[in-house]
Amino acid sequence: MTVNLRYFAALADQAGVPRETVETQATSLGNLYDEVRVRRALRLERAWVRVAVNDEFVSWDRAVRDGDRIAFMPPVSGG
Repeated sequence: MTVNLRYFAALADQAGVPRETVETQATSLGNLYDEVRVRRALRLERAWVRVAVNDEFVSWDRAVRDGDRIAFMPPVSGG
């Protein structure tokens, strides 16, 4: 299946791209992040990242569906 990924903040820097379209056989968002983490050498573990699908925050065990727009967001600090 094909999904559209978007990386924010430090994840975009680590991935080297802010967004990409990928082919995956991952069955859950957690599996997808693990797959992308290895391929893109992302340093943040899943426990530190939030995931959103089609503009809604969801859990890592949600199934990946063809055409999903998936965003990976690291913790944000500010002042």
